[in-house]
Amino acid sequence: MPPRLVRKALNTYHHGDLRDALVQAAFQEAERGGPEAINISALAKALGVSQPAPYRHFADREALLEAVTAEAFRKFNVILRDVVDKPSQQSKLSRFARATLSFGLQRNGIYRLMFASRTMACAPKGSELHKAAMETLELLIEALEAPAIGLLRERQALKIWASLHGVVMLAEQGLLTGQVAGVSREELVEDIVQEAKLALSVATKAATEREAR
Repeated sequence: MPPRLVRKALNTYHHGDLRDALVQAAFQEAERGGPEAINISALAKALGVSQPAPYRHFADREALLEAVTAEAFRKFNVILRDVVDKPSQQSKLSRFARATLSFGLQRNGIYRLMFASRTMACAPKGSELHKAAMETLELLIEALEAPAIGLLRERQALKIWASLHGVVMLAEQGLLTGQVAGVSREELVEDIVQEAKLALSVATKAATEREAR
């Protein structure tokens, strides 16, 4: 008698497929409710696999969060690269800043996973997440369109990032309307950009003059 053919269940996965399915499903949950919405047991149930199955790919919830956050940074970097490279009358830094503001407000659950959770802070150097996040920083430094002199660009990039993050988080919480100063969030971000470019230009000129002496 020939061996009996067994029909494969719809929600079973080849080796490696479940890992990606978990990451994508968790990403969607974070989109809706931020990092706190990600629950491994609920994901396993939604994907139709046993409760222990996810742990063959992720040691714990933090490991899953790290993978999802890395995926979020990669998607974010694609958006930023497209914006920065696109011909425009606006400076690259203006486009970078506006894209960050838009991303942070429209996809705040993912943004909080990336920038308002401990996942990024706990990512070891050289990890998948660390590399993806460093690419974001490199895109910001590139957007400054300034020569590399010491660590001037890196310091200014961190200042810009801190300022943009403050605008995104305060605006998302309804604490930054701009009414008091008669300014929109977009105009405020542009102010940050122009002040940053001016400060970097002054610092670069001073450093160049010191080197020339």
